[in-house]
Amino acid sequence: MHAQIVLFDGFDPLDVIAPYEVLGAGGAVAGGDLTVELVSAEGPRDVPSGMGLLSLRAVAALDPGRADLMVLPGAAGRISDDDGEDTVAAILGRSLGTGLAPLLRTACERRGLTMATVCGGSLLLAMAGLIGDRRATTHHLGLDALAEAGVHAIDARVVDDGDLVSGGGVTSGLDVGLYLLERELGPRVAHAVEQLFQYERRGTVWSARGAGRQGVAA
Repeated sequence: MHAQIVLFDGFDPLDVIAPYEVLGAGGAVAGGDLTVELVSAEGPRDVPSGMGLLSLRAVAALDPGRADLMVLPGAAGRISDDDGEDTVAAILGRSLGTGLAPLLRTACERRGLTMATVCGGSLLLAMAGLIGDRRATTHHLGLDALAEAGVHAIDARVVDDGDLVSGGGVTSGLDVGLYLLERELGPRVAHAVEQLFQYERRGTVWSARGAGRQGVAA
């Protein structure tokens, strides 16, 4: 199984680093059954995060044909600003003006590929018109915007909607990563990584499967 974690100008570092470390550790525990790499739409390059925090190196091009799992982070920026510059929404909007949008569309349409998001990553997909009428979550401050984009916004730590798995605020990247390990490689692998990181997952994973009301819980 191969995972690609997507970088774009203005990404939030913790949205990337948390699932990257969790998935990488899970791959090691599972004897190499999971590999993970950082990618960008433009290919190998140093990609600056938002707020001037740091840059990370994309080692390969985003390639939906190679990925079984793709993780999309949100942006690091101001929540609101009079001139609209360097806000989370502005950064996400700029990213859609690059070669990222068509690649994400291909990824979302590819059978067998699971798209996972952390924080504003689901907003990015919603702004691109890729997850309308799907169930997803994001940072609690973005739930209304997610709903306005036609998504069934769920106020949960992690939401599993089949081939779309989304997480809430930035630290939920740990929970998303561990949940994906459990779902794809089994609970023993996820438990081993939990012990290694000394972190216990938070909250119940909301899933479209099972009994109970299947509507919006925002």
